[in-house]
Amino acid sequence: MWKKVIGASALTGVGLLTYMWKVAHENTVKTHQLTLRGQQERLRIFFISDVHARTIEDALLQQLSNIDVIIIGGDFCDERVPLAQVEQNIQKLVAIAPTYFTWGNNDRELGEPNLLDLFDRYNMHVLNNGNVRLTQYKNAWVLAAINDTSKRDYNIDAAFANTTDEDFVIFISHNPQVFARTYPKYQPVLMLGGHLHGGQIRIGRFGMHENGAFIQHETHAELISNGYGTTLVPFRLGAHPEAHIIDIHVQQ
Repeated sequence: MWKKVIGASALTGVGLLTYMWKVAHENTVKTHQLTLRGQQERLRIFFISDVHARTIEDALLQQLSNIDVIIIGGDFCDERVPLAQVEQNIQKLVAIAPTYFTWGNNDRELGEPNLLDLFDRYNMHVLNNGNVRLTQYKNAWVLAAINDTSKRDYNIDAAFANTTDEDFVIFISHNPQVFARTYPKYQPVLMLGGHLHGGQIRIGRFGMHENGAFIQHETHAELISNGYGTTLVPFRLGAHPEAHIIDIHVQQ
């Protein structure tokens, strides 16, 4: 009797872990729409965060088309990842569109100089307590980002330096918990973050953090991503991995 119970429990446990592993390796791209007022044009952004130890798979990238800008929202890697794997992931992204990187709390575990050397080699743009203007468009697009919030030098004011009310600012913070302190002092049209993994393993509605979401307010939009990879254990439950396309339509 007890052997049957133990055997059934073991099979159930193995089945659950197998399911959680499969979920953690899904390749889902969610598309979100944002409409703004200005000079008519379209900006199509691919946003990916919390890659951690995953290899970015072709099954994910094949879902992308006509991407103008790629934004990495931090935790692109961690101490588990060989630099060669990081380089392969970079190569896949920069082949699609200009790529911008924001620091997460785990990236520097591989050594900041090592990563900066790779980023420079592939012409990736690092956003760290500052901003960059995308000058090839009709509207005044600005990408602004802060350092990882676990570093005491993160500076929201510096991220918005020299921006104006006429700019369409896209603000990136690996940790989205600073969003409430960013708006309304500044008025970005879009805020992007990750870090929380949607709780990664959730039992029903219960988890360490809420599931990620794209929330559109009257004045701006916020995207908190569940992220693409995992931390600690390679399993997910109730918080599926994801990357994102944000389709921004500017109309007069």
